Amino acid sequence: MQAFYAENFDREMGCTEREWLGYLPQALGAIPSQQIAQALTSQIGERGQLVLSWRVAEPRAIGSARIPRLLVSFRFSGLDDAQRYLFMRRFDLYTQRGGG
Repeated sequence: MQAFYAENFDREMGCTEREWLGYLPQALGAIPSQQIAQALTSQIGERGQLVLSWRVAEPRAIGSARIPRLLVSFRFSGLDDAQRYLFMRRFDLYTQRGGG
């Protein structure tokens, strides 16, 4: 988890689009959202908004392993640093996967 989240940033996610769409409802919680194609707009609080957009990329190859990749853009508006941090803290907990 990061200590700061800019208003606009991009991420590479190691998941399929189907997995991503499965993560979103819990990651967003009760935040109202509308999805159109590969973009989702969420209303955060009274004045805040997040627009997520994504596209499927070629899998990452590590030896004979293939890891799916999704390129995701985060575009916040109307939220201060603390509000973005609080949102992303929950979002990251529901979307990050680890191994060990």
